[in-house]
Amino acid sequence: MANAAKAHDPGSQDLGSYDNRAGTAHVDPFAQAHLPPRELWPDFIFTRPELQYPARLNCVSYFLDRWVEQGHGDAPCVISPSVSYTYKELQQLVNRIANVLVGKLGLVTGGRVLLRSANNPMMVAAYLAIIKAGGIVVATMPLLRAKELSYPIQKAEISLALCDGKLAEEMEKARLAAPGLKHVVYWGTDAADSLENLAADASPEFTAVDTASDDICLIAFTSGTTGDPKGTMHFHRDMLAVCDGYARNILRAKQDDRFIGSAPLAFTFGFGGVLFPMHIGASFVVLENTTPDNFLAAIEQYKTTVCFTAPTAYRAILGKLAGRDISSLRKCVSAGETLPKPTYDAWLKATGIKLMDGIGSTELLHIFISATEDEIRPGATGKPVPGYEAKIVDDNGNDVPPGTMGKLAVRGPTGCRYLADERQRKYVQNGWNVTGDTYVMDSDGYFWYQSRSDDMIVSAGYNIAGTDVEAALMTHPAVVECGVVAAPDEARGMIVKAYVIPAPGVTADTKLVTELQEHVKREIAPYKYPRAIEFVTQLPKTETGKLKRFALRQMAQTAAG
Repeated sequence: MANAAKAHDPGSQDLGSYDNRAGTAHVDPFAQAHLPPRELWPDFIFTRPELQYPARLNCVSYFLDRWVEQGHGDAPCVISPSVSYTYKELQQLVNRIANVLVGKLGLVTGGRVLLRSANNPMMVAAYLAIIKAGGIVVATMPLLRAKELSYPIQKAEISLALCDGKLAEEMEKARLAAPGLKHVVYWGTDAADSLENLAADASPEFTAVDTASDDICLIAFTSGTTGDPKGTMHFHRDMLAVCDGYARNILRAKQDDRFIGSAPLAFTFGFGGVLFPMHIGASFVVLENTTPDNFLAAIEQYKTTVCFTAPTAYRAILGKLAGRDISSLRKCVSAGETLPKPTYDAWLKATGIKLMDGIGSTELLHIFISATEDEIRPGATGKPVPGYEAKIVDDNGNDVPPGTMGKLAVRGPTGCRYLADERQRKYVQNGWNVTGDTYVMDSDGYFWYQSRSDDMIVSAGYNIAGTDVEAALMTHPAVVECGVVAAPDEARGMIVKAYVIPAPGVTADTKLVTELQEHVKREIAPYKYPRAIEFVTQLPKTETGKLKRFALRQMAQTAAG
């Protein structure tokens, strides 16, 4: 087995320049070849002692194998209503799946594997197995439809997928749309070639591939603000960097903590709920059904102590606390959308716990601005996580003084590297990651969220591109033209609102609203559907005929009062 004890030695070689001097372990060169040109990368900062990593590193050795080697194998690791695993049991399952991937499914190092499932222990095991075997995970949201699935399959040239059998219908449709996908292996079925049956015959021993710390292990696709989703490429050392930055210095959890989160593991925010506990040998709960009632019941049943979810979920839970015992909770993290001060105040009053706000991005993997409980200023996101730097810039990239609204720019040990995408030039400017968020920094260095700088709609923690919804609506014959923006909503923060010009002779009534909503749910992921639809005779346009989204947003704001 790889020597995990050396995987995180603060005295080891500083790879701040990351020129892959140790040489990649990838036989399949696709991912390395499609990194952006080095001059378009952001600046990376590795000045803190805990952010020094060795040249060779397989992150799964650190997150999983070392705990077994150190005698922690019998401790609980992943917990769910269906099955739970200790660290040693999870290691054996991961090893079996890795052996299946390499020995039976032909995975070579650097090969991409699509992973599709709701949050469950098999999803966790498959995720870790792909990385341990030197492969690259491309995890996808369970709600995505075939059209949305086929894009990353083709963009990342994926030939192999592992998928929960419950999601087979859309997976098979995607397979037809993306013929490069040669092999799909399902779990949760009784088939002889199911992942469980294949793994049962495989060895529980597997030595982690000796990857370079800057070998790619994850391609996480964004939700797509404008145009197609962007594939964000992350290294083995990035997995440790978010733990040694945010989790170590801000969250400060302990080995006896038990984590729970509602975000899908396909979101990097959700995957942090796996990495952070495994970084310290703690345990975590995964739930396929994360309705407020289910989530509350799990907190109560499993006595979870650290909670990760979006402000919308905290607001929903607040209304259901009567008769519930969630006294086990001691830390609650809020991210995915801005945390309103009233939600912070109400949660504090009801539970005595200060919600720890934070902002991260798929491009930087996880949270880069937050605050410890004793440094929270309600309403502010916080300060840069130790290891990161942040500032506010104007449209030309110039620094602006405190109190001035502008664009958020960040740099640190993680950063944006898009998969073969010209939009790299927009996100990375002068060595800084420009996130697409508008902020104000006060004179004390606290960052206060204002809005998104782009057309992203952030609703209940989900990132939704208005253009996706527009494209889906336009496939309905009753729609001549439409514009989609975010509209304020008390329960969800923001909702998707569509302004629709109906076709001549079509009756624009509540029946048509429902019909269009159901149509969108069939076309794209159901969570993206417009919760409000307003019929109009014209849309605001520029002189060149482009939709004026800012004007639509103003209309939505005014209508909401």
